[in-house]
Amino acid sequence: MKIMDNVTQFFKEHIAPPHKIISVKKQEEDEGWRVLVEVIEEREYMRRYAHDEMIGLYEVTVDNDKEVTEFNRISLRFRSDLEEQQAE
Repeated sequence: MKIMDNVTQFFKEHIAPPHKIISVKKQEEDEGWRVLVEVIEEREYMRRYAHDEMIGLYEVTVDNDKEVTEFNRISLRFRSDLEEQQAE
């Protein structure tokens, strides 16, 4: 799917490689797509100091040309946590 490929490439270049794309949803007629992406945050730092990995949940907006137009981290949690902590 072109949307998932473009989001994956965007995150590899600008944030970090996606751990998982968990949702792709078409918005209203001319509003594009909403994608939810999980990313492992600061993997090397967390591993170096023997901490659990942090998972960031990002909301991504993709336009009708399938290009990323904006993104926002909406939560952050330790991989072992059951509940998410809201990003500030």
